[in-house]
Amino acid sequence: MAVSDALGMYAHTRPAILLDGRTSLVEAVVRLVEAEEVDEVVVGVPLSMSGADSAQAGEARALIAKLRERLAIPVTEWDERLSSAEAAKADPKAAKKRSGELDSLAAAIVLQAVLDSRRGAWA
Repeated sequence: MAVSDALGMYAHTRPAILLDGRTSLVEAVVRLVEAEEVDEVVVGVPLSMSGADSAQAGEARALIAKLRERLAIPVTEWDERLSSAEAAKADPKAAKKRSGELDSLAAAIVLQAVLDSRRGAWA
């Protein structure tokens, strides 16, 4: 998980959502949206290196559809290719843990890409 600052300049990690079996991922995201006063949710879609859908892309799109049903804010999908590899390179210790830390770092990388693209930083 990651959120941006109020100005939409920088992505900041948040603890990964670790489900307890009773709470669905959708419910957990809805609670986070309310707690953090989020005005848009970005969900990374794992595409293959060729840009085609990976095996997990369908699961991500199903999550996006469920979030769009539950939330009154935009839910945006974003290509997350290589975000986990970039996160592991940035923090090799996180890559060895099973705490969700690597996933949160990858989420911040994806969110930062979204924020930068909207400011034209990649142009």
